Amino acid sequence: MTEVDEYHREAISTRKGLVSTTQHVIAIPASLDMVSLVGVNDEFLKILERDLTAELWVRGNEVHLQGSPAEIELATTVLSEMIAVLRTGQGMSVDAVERLVSMTQQADDSDQRPAEVLTADILSNRGKKIRPKTLNQKYYVDAIDSHTIVLSIGPAGTGKTYLAMAKAVQALQTKQVNRIILTRPAIEAGEKLGFLPGTLSDKIDPYLRPLYDALHDMIDPDSIPKLMTNGVIEVAPLAYMRGRTLNDAFIVLDEAQNTSMEQMKMFLTRLGFGSKMVVTGDITQIDLPTGQRSGLKELAEILEGVEDIAFCRLSNSDVVRHKLVGRIVAAYDVYEAKKTPKTPGRF
Repeated sequence: MTEVDEYHREAISTRKGLVSTTQHVIAIPASLDMVSLVGVNDEFLKILERDLTAELWVRGNEVHLQGSPAEIELATTVLSEMIAVLRTGQGMSVDAVERLVSMTQQADDSDQRPAEVLTADILSNRGKKIRPKTLNQKYYVDAIDSHTIVLSIGPAGTGKTYLAMAKAVQALQTKQVNRIILTRPAIEAGEKLGFLPGTLSDKIDPYLRPLYDALHDMIDPDSIPKLMTNGVIEVAPLAYMRGRTLNDAFIVLDEAQNTSMEQMKMFLTRLGFGSKMVVTGDITQIDLPTGQRSGLKELAEILEGVEDIAFCRLSNSDVVRHKLVGRIVAAYDVYEAKKTPKTPGRF
């Protein structure tokens, strides 16, 4: 069941309050460097001591645990998952240890092992590996594999667009599709666009820049211009999708909360044979004019339960940017929850 050799060294019959405690010892395989498990200056061990309720201490190649049976079981599982990650040759980091502990604590009803989540490579480019970092992100990636249309809704920094684009590049590299189409609405395009300097391409480029930035993380930058010239990769405003049928393509619609109902229907009906679509957005950041309905916000009611369409909802616990971003998102959630409910039909 676990990746480590473990045994009870001593059963402690004393009680702390109403909870009996026991002592447990885990022997770490000799093939594993203890520093890789506990971290330089015990930085990983300190995280385990902070986030787990069982008491931990290290002697030689053994980790000693003390606590209730449930506390010891959780700590043992965490250590087992860490060892499983290290045996793949992948190193641990402070962030990875914190996420692994969090995933293990949430994994009671999950069929995903934290070690499998943290080692599920999607892409590798110039030594950088792109992989999910949370359980919900892994569910999201799996949903893309098993569904034709996936709608991902969640706050900033949860990897909605980044993981979708990584799956798109993977599909292109494995010849599942012949091209990638990346699009997002330029909601300020209207009259304001005419006041921006340059050609139409120059005017639109700022709205699409985040997509270009992500592409440069996943594909050799020198090859991107050629791929775009040949039409293998297309980055365009949503308005450019009208009237088209998109076959053998992986299509990503970003910032979908800023689409109207009509635009969303137009986009979804562009789906052709051999194609996949991923729609991403954050319904807490709608920039449409007051009173205009968000196409993304309405989709949950319109398409929920439709076969071959998956809804993936990410939360502030899935934020993979700086830790402070997750705290900011959580603080805004609390603030919004305290506000007076809005008038029905208004966003």
